[in-house]
Amino acid sequence: MTSRLIPVAPFVLTVFGATGDLSRRKLIPALFHRDLDGQIPDDATIIGVSRRSLSDEEFRAFARQALIDHIPTGELEGSPVERFLSRLSYVAADADTDPGWSELASRVSAQDDKIPVYYLATAPHLFGPICDKLGKYGLAEKGRVVIEKPIGKDLKSALALNEQVGRIFPEERVYRIDHYLGKETVQNLMALRFANALFEPLWNNAHIDHVQITVAEALGVEERAGYYDTAGAMRDMVQNHILQLLCLVAMEPPSSLDADAVRDEKLKVLRALKPVDEHNVAAITVRGQYRAGASAGGAVPGYLEELGSTRSQTETFVAVKAEVENWRWAGVPFYLRTGKRLASRVSEIVVAFRPVPHSVFGEAVGPLEPNRLVIRLQPDEGVKLWLMIKDPGPGGIRLTHVPLDMSFAKAFKVRNPDAYERLLLDVVRGNQTLFMRRDEVEAAWRWVDPILEAWRNAKEPPRPYTAGTWGPSAAIALIERDGRTWLEDGA
Repeated sequence: MTSRLIPVAPFVLTVFGATGDLSRRKLIPALFHRDLDGQIPDDATIIGVSRRSLSDEEFRAFARQALIDHIPTGELEGSPVERFLSRLSYVAADADTDPGWSELASRVSAQDDKIPVYYLATAPHLFGPICDKLGKYGLAEKGRVVIEKPIGKDLKSALALNEQVGRIFPEERVYRIDHYLGKETVQNLMALRFANALFEPLWNNAHIDHVQITVAEALGVEERAGYYDTAGAMRDMVQNHILQLLCLVAMEPPSSLDADAVRDEKLKVLRALKPVDEHNVAAITVRGQYRAGASAGGAVPGYLEELGSTRSQTETFVAVKAEVENWRWAGVPFYLRTGKRLASRVSEIVVAFRPVPHSVFGEAVGPLEPNRLVIRLQPDEGVKLWLMIKDPGPGGIRLTHVPLDMSFAKAFKVRNPDAYERLLLDVVRGNQTLFMRRDEVEAAWRWVDPILEAWRNAKEPPRPYTAGTWGPSAAIALIERDGRTWLEDGA
């Protein structure tokens, strides 16, 4: 596998918020795995920055514990761990004050022959001040900046944030990361569509009945309760992850895999989404909030209990019937669904094809199930194509609905890299294909904002649902009114 990996140039990666949860759970393990696979050049370095006062050795001890907590024990043997930790150093600095920034500038400038990358693993309100400091201390001239969601809480704040970052870094050096776009199965969605003659001729309203996109979590908000209550499921999941998945399903074939060619086509999808506002929001959206119930074999509290409050209008579940108003997709509904404390943890895309126009088998074999393409993002990444085939044996034709099932883990027998592993090194390579462009983010907010406003004006509380179920009964009614049903667990 290593010989097929695209090499990267030497770099100096500065991680702001280096002692935070994202760094501990995702960034440090991802960088270690890339180093383990020989993808990080020998002279590449990583600088951690946060407000905590730590020595280089103390930060390396923090990183070592992060590896112990999140990397299989068998991968932590021998020299690779020490080699990786030797790349790390630390600077204590704050976005609002000057101490520490001169030292950071000195360390980065001493490596002027390397590509400078700045990863902002911090709260969004610090993105602008950090970028201002990077500009003030001469660190932004050649640097690339990576920012995490949420990019604003509405269109107005997203415009302001993009403007603030854009004053220091030009658009071609801004990387707005959405880790869903780095998932292996999401990449394979493009391969399925554009590298096979089988699917693309059928990828339209003449052959596809509807599309379902589900991002379900079994966990509650837990330690994220404070942030989550200011965001909710629409801002936290739909505006970014789910709309990006919708774009990849619905976009026209790009002229190439050049970053702007791909993102131009995604932008067209966002602009073609049928508006949802106070006139139709009640008919085609459902918002819910979980109550106490059972999950993973045990009792779990409701959202208000986890929040430590007696009242909140924040939704922990959203279902939306979306439509893309263009020739390819006219009349094809996209059912979007996401929520906390649902029946299981699963993210998948279901492309449901239309039934055959006429059955030659008669009534004896029963109804013919339509074909379905199921793209599983997590867990157990893979692809299923459901087909009707004949049951083996004599005695006439008996048909059954079975999947051609490809699990990536079983098919390739290699470790499936985490999305951050791909995305981090794509920044170093200067490849923006899997990152959101400014106008994409703003177009997504232009569709989401009227939904949020309509919910606020309606002043109706989120519909309750029991933890461990698939959400409010209204979400079932949303799709069943159209004669369809939610398809779960790869069905």
